[in-house]
Amino acid sequence: MNERPLDRRRFLQYGASVITFGAAARALSAVKAEEIQSVNDPMRVPGASPSSYGARSPFEHLMRSGAPDPFHSRTPLQGLHGIVTPSALHFERHHNGVPSIDPARHRLLVHGLVERPLIFSMEELKRLPAISRIAFLECSGNTRGGWQEAQDVTVQDLYGLTSTSEWTGVKLSTLLELVGARSEAKWMLAEGSDAAGLDRSVPLTDNVLNEGMICYGQNGEALRPEQGYPLRLFLPGLEGNINVKWLRRLKLGREPFMTRWETSKYTDLMPDGKAYQFTLVMEAKSVITYPSGQQYIQPGFHEVSGLAWSGRGRVTKVEVSLDGGRTWHAAQLQEPVLSKCHTRFHFPWRWNGQEAILQSRCVDETGYVQPTRQDLVKVRGINSVYHYNAIQSWRVELDGRIRNFYA
Repeated sequence: MNERPLDRRRFLQYGASVITFGAAARALSAVKAEEIQSVNDPMRVPGASPSSYGARSPFEHLMRSGAPDPFHSRTPLQGLHGIVTPSALHFERHHNGVPSIDPARHRLLVHGLVERPLIFSMEELKRLPAISRIAFLECSGNTRGGWQEAQDVTVQDLYGLTSTSEWTGVKLSTLLELVGARSEAKWMLAEGSDAAGLDRSVPLTDNVLNEGMICYGQNGEALRPEQGYPLRLFLPGLEGNINVKWLRRLKLGREPFMTRWETSKYTDLMPDGKAYQFTLVMEAKSVITYPSGQQYIQPGFHEVSGLAWSGRGRVTKVEVSLDGGRTWHAAQLQEPVLSKCHTRFHFPWRWNGQEAILQSRCVDETGYVQPTRQDLVKVRGINSVYHYNAIQSWRVELDGRIRNFYA
């Protein structure tokens, strides 16, 4: 092949055309990004330029559900991978909207039974030694539909009020040491800055003192506003409501403060009419996320996948049943398996086109075994709203549709 030498004029013309083409491509990527990303051959069209804040592909449409509900939105567990929930898909729960708070003006007061009451700015808190931890958070009303008759719903509808994030902040014990917490202080009042004025009594147990955090970070960046920006309390393994968001005050005392949030709400009504208070730990729970409610499958191989977690520690075992609990098979736990954290599990299954009932049950490091619905109702009755953690059943019908079901 004969090649003609590239003279200076042709080189400059070629360079100018490349520059012009690059500028045009950048303009197109900004103005017509959707058109460019949907071309038949992406190797023939320049892609989008770098952006100041990343966005997901326009072909991905996974969303939280709940709108127009003003109080919560649910995580789409059926579409997630691994264990960490993207911040934008982390469930939200609030009682009077998400406040807008300027971090430069926000303060945290720590007082009560302490030697030195102190007020911390966000800047001062961020100068203290920081820690990070991956852990789940779950609303105590998650899966509350399990107390009622089975509805034809998705796993997001039933289980979407739980998510896992990497949380970053200051150890609660660090602040209590700085203020000189007195030995007679056995409880702590945590108060938020939202319009609901939410406040909760926190028992100063060993677990709370060892694991409690005052968080300003989530998944590597600042907390999202709906997750408590600029500051929240995080107590791994305890019900979501006590992890007070938009935290403004901690007061130490000898006894619980009996706020309206722990007297009129967030108690467990028992069959005899009595209500249990401060049942804070989220017991072991698991759910198959694929295949799950309102999905369709075809005969053939499927990898059954789901999540398991416990507020008492690590999940040590997950089993899967294909016949409504008559027989059980060990599932594989996907690393990492962390304490008080969502754990992903898998089980290989070849569906033969016949009706099946899929279940999962987990065991945590204390030996606690996730109960059947029948066993849970026998103890708790059906008048509760919170802390439902029974085995979930999904019925696979002959046409491949999956329905919520009570085995």
